Amino acid sequence: MTTKNIPYSQHNINKSDIKNVVSTLKSGWLTQGSKVPEFEKILSSYVKSKYAIAVNSATSALHLSCLALGLKKNDKVWTSPNTFVSTANAALLAGAKIDFVDIDINTNNICVDKLGEKLSKTKKKNLPKVVIPVHIGGYSCDMKKIYSLSKKYNFKIIEDASHALGSKYFNSLVGSCKYSDLAVLSFHPVKNITTGEGGMVLTNNKFLSDKIQNLRTHGIEYNVKKFKNRLSNLQGYFQQTDLGLNYRMSDIAASLGISQFKRLKLFLKKRNQIAKKYNMEFKNLPFQIPLIDRNYYSAFHLYIIKIKKLGLRNKIFNKLIKSNFKVNIHYIPVHTHPFYKKLGFKKNQFSESINYYKSAISIPIFPHLKIKDQNRIIKIIKSFF
Repeated sequence: MTTKNIPYSQHNINKSDIKNVVSTLKSGWLTQGSKVPEFEKILSSYVKSKYAIAVNSATSALHLSCLALGLKKNDKVWTSPNTFVSTANAALLAGAKIDFVDIDINTNNICVDKLGEKLSKTKKKNLPKVVIPVHIGGYSCDMKKIYSLSKKYNFKIIEDASHALGSKYFNSLVGSCKYSDLAVLSFHPVKNITTGEGGMVLTNNKFLSDKIQNLRTHGIEYNVKKFKNRLSNLQGYFQQTDLGLNYRMSDIAASLGISQFKRLKLFLKKRNQIAKKYNMEFKNLPFQIPLIDRNYYSAFHLYIIKIKKLGLRNKIFNKLIKSNFKVNIHYIPVHTHPFYKKLGFKKNQFSESINYYKSAISIPIFPHLKIKDQNRIIKIIKSFF
């Protein structure tokens, strides 16, 4: 029997990570030193985006992305109901209005056909200024089609790639912003690499990059030569040019991210090996496993199975919990939360997202998941069939 709790996902910290963090702690630069720019350069080089801006969470990254695109009162943002609340919250925090497009039953991501249909039926004045596709579990949305729709209906795209560091869409890494204006990564402890808490905005647009860098640090600029009628020319002189926030990543967090990144390739390999074993064991069972497509490479932040019979899903979920496997459901549809009901959304809207929630289980997948524990998970699930 399993004697300890096995989570659905978990960070992996080794001696090199600890050494790197301790080195920063001893350096005298805990924040606004050299580690954050170093981490940004590593990530932008990896995904092949022109710019990367590190922040203290993916939520902050989403909020800054919305602000940089100039969202204001009565602007519209559309996203998927199948996401963590921060995706929608970021739009509201920027002053915009939020709406949702239901998911594709096969990918669990925003349904491109439904997006196109909704756009075609929406009056021009009510069209979204921004659409935020969410790459659930690391499986990319169909970005080519979404990008094509953005050109037709004139909206901007923020990819919520919180699950997708290392994922590929055709031959491009998610985060390259080949088909988007901005992309957001998360470095929460359960993600593919961690900085403790942390996030990053990726873009190929210099204006957006400069804007986000400014907004993450109180809207303050230090470029003395730029300012007219300045009070002094002394080093360290600054002026506030925007209403910004303190969303900076610390050098402590960045130093952990730099160390973690060195093992990203290994983490992705192990996650995909675990997923491959699940796929093989579950392929003939009467429930849905993650979609496999040769044009997509998933980082497998999550491994989600979908069991259509709610009673059976609940029995399997509860059995795994009782067996000390701390499975989860990603996600409760955003529009069903009490806060969003107050905004006028109805529980039975977006039926595919509701059906998804009633069938989904995120089962354990992380690089150091032991084979004996994975075998036990498989055995428990198979016992119901």
